[in-house]
Amino acid sequence: MDCHECVQQGRTATAVAVCSVCGAGVCTDHVRSESEMLRGPAHPGKVIHDRAARRLTCPVCRAAEESP
Repeated sequence: MDCHECVQQGRTATAVAVCSVCGAGVCTDHVRSESEMLRGPAHPGKVIHDRAARRLTCPVCRAAEESP
């Protein structure tokens, strides 16, 4: 799969990730990786368990999330 952003710019680069918001393929130059805490059920006696996860996004979705 090719990077969607690169194809829009007339280039070709192999996608290494898929945007978790829109599903577009993105290359290493366009992907943004950030940590996100996920909450889920835990063992008896503890209501919530936080886990660190990775979230990958494309430039378009990243900009949309950062704008007010």
